[in-house]
Amino acid sequence: MNPSNTRAPRRLPSSLLPVLFAVSSTLVFGHPGHGPVDGFGHGFDHPLSGWDHALAMIAVGIWAAQLGARWLIPGAFVAMMSLGAVCGHMTGAVPGLDQGIAASVLILGLLIARTVRLPIGYAVALVGLFALFHGVAHGAEMPASAGGLAFGMGFVAATVLLHAGGVALGVIAAGRSARLPQLAGWAIAAAGVAIATI
Repeated sequence: MNPSNTRAPRRLPSSLLPVLFAVSSTLVFGHPGHGPVDGFGHGFDHPLSGWDHALAMIAVGIWAAQLGARWLIPGAFVAMMSLGAVCGHMTGAVPGLDQGIAASVLILGLLIARTVRLPIGYAVALVGLFALFHGVAHGAEMPASAGGLAFGMGFVAATVLLHAGGVALGVIAAGRSARLPQLAGWAIAAAGVAIATI
């Protein structure tokens, strides 16, 4: 084999390292509530503390990359999630919340896997609907001892980080093979089914 034809192994982009660190360091706990509660830290942990939230937010980023709306769709998710969090804090958990969150993971996975290209307005509306479920969950589960604004800033920061990771993964995967985002979508959809049956 000609040494000049051998390619060096590709490295993970350094821009993804903070995302992977944040996800790996918090997912192992399963749920927030470990140690003393502080508003921002507890809020930051919340989206990262369960596969349902984390996968949905990463999926939003991947789908946004597929649609070429890398800022608009994640931005709509963050805005509607914030509104849902305010409602959830006032009302508490509502019936069907867990099912809605699981459905968001499943449907987003299928949209990615099937490379569904909805008009941007419809995509924003759909993602906004899913974001309401996630936001209500965040607001309803906010500890009484956590400051609302700091808690909200924490889960918004974590959500933005997960969206950015999803967009980066979508762009990198599509650059290597059109099938890679589709495979990721099927994996996310399968996880959605598993979450729904737990």
